[in-house]
Amino acid sequence: MPAPAIADTTCQEYEEVLTAARSAAPVLAAMPLTERSGLLRAVAGALRAQADELVPLADADSSLGVSRLTGEVERTAGQLEMFADAVEEGSWMEAIIDRAGPDLRRMLIPLGPVAVFGASNFPFAFGLAGGDTASALAAGCPVIAKAHPAQPRLSGAYARVVVDALRAAGAPDGTFAVVHGMETGRKLVTDARITAVAFTGSTAGGRALADLAAARPSPIPFYGELGSLNPVFVTREAARARGGDIVDGFLASMSLGAGQFCTKPGVVFVPAGCGLEDLIAAGAPTAPMRLLHEGIGAAFRAGAARLAAHPAVRPLSVPEQDAADESVVRPVLVSTTAAEFARCAALLLAECFGPFALVVTYTDDAELSAAADLVDGNLTATVHGEQSGDRVAPALLHALTGTAGRVIWNGWPTGVAVGWAQHHGGPYPATTSVHTSVGVTAMRRFLRPVAYQSVPDALLPPALRDANELRIPRRVDGALTAAPVTETP
Repeated sequence: MPAPAIADTTCQEYEEVLTAARSAAPVLAAMPLTERSGLLRAVAGALRAQADELVPLADADSSLGVSRLTGEVERTAGQLEMFADAVEEGSWMEAIIDRAGPDLRRMLIPLGPVAVFGASNFPFAFGLAGGDTASALAAGCPVIAKAHPAQPRLSGAYARVVVDALRAAGAPDGTFAVVHGMETGRKLVTDARITAVAFTGSTAGGRALADLAAARPSPIPFYGELGSLNPVFVTREAARARGGDIVDGFLASMSLGAGQFCTKPGVVFVPAGCGLEDLIAAGAPTAPMRLLHEGIGAAFRAGAARLAAHPAVRPLSVPEQDAADESVVRPVLVSTTAAEFARCAALLLAECFGPFALVVTYTDDAELSAAADLVDGNLTATVHGEQSGDRVAPALLHALTGTAGRVIWNGWPTGVAVGWAQHHGGPYPATTSVHTSVGVTAMRRFLRPVAYQSVPDALLPPALRDANELRIPRRVDGALTAAPVTETP
């Protein structure tokens, strides 16, 4: 059945949404922390309760499968609850009191209405009420989410679940809304009532919106997650010790979810003459895989064909693609040498979203280190090495902290744990900021600092009053203080 057509948001509807969000902003910011956390818990509960309705719609839009999407609903609900816990804990406010000179008290406050552009490859966890929305609401910011055009069946039902749950939990009208249309999205980024933008998508689309945000009369932060190749570096010692296991892990990771993870390992560096290149060619998956939609399928076919035809590469597994259905593709793997890679890195490092990977063979440690220096910013970088007797691994780990937001030792980048220590970001073009889009510290994107000087205690925000009535961790006169223990009567 063809997907239903979704009309673009009208000018009148747009104005109603933005006016409501601006009105909701001060109310949401002033809401007691336990009530704000309650909003997040309400949405989490509603998503779980409505999963049987939402998952089939998401599957019809994405072909990701009921099992995968059911797990994603749970992940989405779990991260909403994680942010709810963080809101109540309070350290995110960074409350600081200095009384040595003039009485200075500093904390973080919400920015105001935030625009969120979700991704199509994770319809729930990075969608309308995914991590960007959850972290913005946790920070006390209303959210206007731009619906992804590849989710016409899911978007309306997903939005209703979130809006109804927030309303029932006591959120002010305008706390969350959804708009549709490409032009509406551009309009959001330039609207003076929007204070920040969170985006997950292509480098080209994200860069265009980032430029709009920067060109405003009052520029605003644009938190874009764009492209990432997530390079993997295999040392000679690791290849000798467990080459077969490394190959198996690589092939599973690069083809997971049909290669449609932002953390897919798209390029792997292996020592020449150790047999890993042959093992990769022999084990390469060849079964057809359905991508999210025909647009991604067409882009994959074109990108993979262009890279496979480059004179600096040779095919490892380049099966013929089915002409009948453009959204169904077969994985493609190609190989080159470190010398050719150095000569053509700008072209060979083009991201190909889907089940594609480039294998680069190097002859010595110097070639491997030089290749690492040519890789642009990434969400992740992985080193497969040995803990002892491996001369190059420690230097690689150190060097890769300059080009990746998450450095992995003897593992794989697919799978992003949601927690306090996670960092899902990286130098451009992986992201457009130094912040994470996954984990508790994602809230920091939607907050700004304010210092109060010589303000009477009764006029201060609750987080900065002497009594610490919110019972949150603070830094007082230079010393960190834990949250006061609540006595049980």
